[in-house]
Amino acid sequence: MREFSAKNPLPFLANGVAQIAIVVKDIDKTVALYEKVFGIGPWHFYTYEKPLVKAMSYKGKPATHSNRLALSYFGNSRIELIEVREGDSVYKDFIDEHGYGVQHLGFLVEDMQKALSLAEEAGFSMIQDGSGFGPDGDGHYAYLDSEEDFGITIELIERPKRRHPPQKIYPSEK
Repeated sequence: MREFSAKNPLPFLANGVAQIAIVVKDIDKTVALYEKVFGIGPWHFYTYEKPLVKAMSYKGKPATHSNRLALSYFGNSRIELIEVREGDSVYKDFIDEHGYGVQHLGFLVEDMQKALSLAEEAGFSMIQDGSGFGPDGDGHYAYLDSEEDFGITIELIERPKRRHPPQKIYPSEK
């Protein structure tokens, strides 16, 4: 286990888990199952790739990858299902190392650059990020190299003020 050098406790977890993310093999089948068995929905689908996500990195280099997402809620926590399509990513790494399942927990931050600076000072490195996915060019997510030490990948999320309309909603709104 590595040594961390946080001068003060990092504030990221103070407000609880905002998102639970699960990497799945077939997002359409999984969404239908969650809706049928647990009544969870509606699900909003997006494909996170360029040009929707303006800038992406993976292991410190510019990246291009494509993933289908479906978003809904368990009570107050957002659930995110992720289906890998193309390219190297933390999701593909997770599947290769563990198979499908819970890949990360997401925590909201108000200022991503400040949060990443605090994380780096404490000893974390960012292993993947994406930004500019809101209609106004805002929105930023970043994954920290936390799995080995904490058993889960930590995602920091600066949500966009607005979202693009989903590509699909399930079940469809009537």
